Amino acid sequence: MTAAGALHALTSASALEVAPALLGAVLSHTTPEGTVSVRLTEVEAYLGVGEDPGSHAHRGPTPRTSPMFGPPGHLYAYFSYGMHVCINVVCSPVGTASAVLLRAGEVVGGEELARRRRGERVSARDLARGPARLTVALGVTLAQSGVDLAAPPFDLAVPKRVSDPVSGPRTGVSGVGGGAAYPWRFVLPGEATVSPYRRSPRAVD
Repeated sequence: MTAAGALHALTSASALEVAPALLGAVLSHTTPEGTVSVRLTEVEAYLGVGEDPGSHAHRGPTPRTSPMFGPPGHLYAYFSYGMHVCINVVCSPVGTASAVLLRAGEVVGGEELARRRRGERVSARDLARGPARLTVALGVTLAQSGVDLAAPPFDLAVPKRVSDPVSGPRTGVSGVGGGAAYPWRFVLPGEATVSPYRRSPRAVD
């Protein structure tokens, strides 16, 4: 099986299965400026219609969320608070919305370019520590929502085995989707690049 086929096969499962498997994976993005690669250390799983009150797809497809209902292994990008772009890996078969939010990682290639995008004084730890920072470091844009992550300008290399992840409630999600009933945030323990957990003041247990 090709690398692309393997990625699409992996991501055909639910985001709850895919999310921990993506920890330690390396996502690379190439632009005319060069290539930046990030090893993922923190992710969150989101499900679909009627399953997950914290998901954009909970109430069905919209023009913004249509990539979540599309082919697995593709990109879902969205604006957060009208300011920042966040990116996800789409999971599950076509028609079933499911995605993994890429929350944080370690820049393992193209650090100089990532630093130009993020700021010369930003520490190596903080270059991709947080979902918006990760997107900026990689140079991904909102216009790329829906593209295949197994085809240029992207490459997503998934490890064969990773350390056992730690799970807990998702960061900043309001309502019951941000409570203890949804421990769908997964992190690699001991990694400095994992972002701090912030509970939404409107989360409900």
